[in-house]
Amino acid sequence: MESTQETRAKWKYLDTILSRRGPFTDPEWTPGAPQIDILSTAKILGAGGLGCELLKNLALSGFKDIHVIDMDTIDVSNLNRQFLFRQADVGKYKAEVAARFVEKRVKGVKITPYCGKIQDKDEEYYMQFAMVICGLDSIEARRWINATLVGMVDENNPDSMKPLVDGGTEGFKGHARVVIPTMTSCIECQLDMHAPRAAVPLCTLATIPRQPQHCIEWAHLIAWEEERKDITLDNDDPEHITWLYQKALKRAEEFNIPGVTYSMTQGVVKNIIPAIASTNAIIAASCCNEAFKLLTNSNPFLGFPGTGNYMMYTGDESVYTYTFEHLQRSDCPVCSQENLARPLQVDPTITLQEFLDGLAERPESQLKKPSIRTEEKSLYYQFPPDLEKQTRPNLTKKLLEIVSDGEEVAITDPAFPLQFKYKMIFK
Repeated sequence: MESTQETRAKWKYLDTILSRRGPFTDPEWTPGAPQIDILSTAKILGAGGLGCELLKNLALSGFKDIHVIDMDTIDVSNLNRQFLFRQADVGKYKAEVAARFVEKRVKGVKITPYCGKIQDKDEEYYMQFAMVICGLDSIEARRWINATLVGMVDENNPDSMKPLVDGGTEGFKGHARVVIPTMTSCIECQLDMHAPRAAVPLCTLATIPRQPQHCIEWAHLIAWEEERKDITLDNDDPEHITWLYQKALKRAEEFNIPGVTYSMTQGVVKNIIPAIASTNAIIAASCCNEAFKLLTNSNPFLGFPGTGNYMMYTGDESVYTYTFEHLQRSDCPVCSQENLARPLQVDPTITLQEFLDGLAERPESQLKKPSIRTEEKSLYYQFPPDLEKQTRPNLTKKLLEIVSDGEEVAITDPAFPLQFKYKMIFK
């Protein structure tokens, strides 16, 4: 057992930072015991694919009450970069294994794991935390937690403001950003910076696949709709991914295409880009630094007036970082106070089906299962089945037959707890 003296010596470097003013410290900031103690008492929530690096960094930075959410289990492919896991852990829940590993090695830290999805929890759960730190590998999950935290803000309750620290990596590239809900640009404002991947023509998927990814997309977009249409595909359900993998593997064998794996199936269906350990470490360290500064106010953080709120990193050609201020959008469907409809240029001669299919590929929308209505009528609803059947004939109609130039439409998607308003601009 460590003595109190040994424990304090371990955290001496943190005490030094928090016990004296720095060149960028706010003049009203008070150094000393209050700032040191806050690290031990504040609850912090971490979630997502950067979890191993984030969890280790938070624990070694003085955070003592950490909660972590991750619904994935450990795969052999994780072992090359997610260093909290061992061969014997394969198949176990990541959140549980990571929590026990760090608790064992960093004395005095309490880590509470939840093995599930962030969408499983309600606002009451998120209200208990001082901030949320995300290293999610899904744009949809980022948008969901962003909308949830913004929606929680009550101007009469300062404690309802929960800063969101977000980090993400794509190969040698990455970013770290801080969102102060309703006060700074949110993730939805920045959505067009994360353009969706280019779609493969359905004719290629259906007739002449050339790559293992084509076989997986065929299972995802065609086979599932033909054989399991009544079941909503859950990209995080291992049974669903296994079904897609088996279907894709069989199709790949028919066309003599090697390379289809379970891991690749996950990556294609969830649009995951392979991670590089060094990039993960840099971005996780940046996120942890921002969390530390946010909680202690010891230095200006991303999002602090005049500092910028978005840091971009690239390591593919030397090492380069750039920090800038991403401004709030007045027509953001999540954080805008004006509730404006976002202009959306459309070809009026395309069908409603083509328009809805295109929403998944538009950088400013990225909606995969949209339902749409105007102020006067329902144009198409995915659910419930009776309403879907009733509105289905509209799918073959041209846009100019069912909406007017400049008319506003409301679009919803089951993945997000809000509606998106667009003004249809004919081009």
